Amino acid sequence: MLRATAMKPAAAWTGAAADRVVLDHGDRHCRRVTLTGANGLAFVLDLPTATRLHGGDALVLEDGRLVEVVAAPEALFEIRCADPQHLARVAWHFGNRHVPVEVRGDALRIRRDHVLADLAAKLGARVVPLEAPFEPEGGAYDDAHHYGDAHH
Repeated sequence: MLRATAMKPAAAWTGAAADRVVLDHGDRHCRRVTLTGANGLAFVLDLPTATRLHGGDALVLEDGRLVEVVAAPEALFEIRCADPQHLARVAWHFGNRHVPVEVRGDALRIRRDHVLADLAAKLGARVVPLEAPFEPEGGAYDDAHHYGDAHH
């Protein structure tokens, strides 16, 4: 079976991809897995180490073709606050619970969890349900190839 043995960050490739794989946040942290693209291209992802993939990245097939990684929409809550200090306070409470959080400048996004939504509301935040790709912060020990780029 065809293998993909490398990844290119979104900003490092251009052109048309041979196919695309649509993966949620959990499925985008991988090392070795069999995947089938939206157009039917089957291959084995065989990376040297477990890697966090992001929407827009490309998997490099051994024949040189690229497969685009698409971040699947997920059930999320967007947390909106009165000001940056309020947002930082809510973010601290999520971090204290080791919750994956996507920081979007003026809002936070978390996977839908009604206990966390209630916490945010009790802290005075507005909680809005939505469906969107989820790109949470990687953390200190996550692969950091996207830190500070357009994904955040």
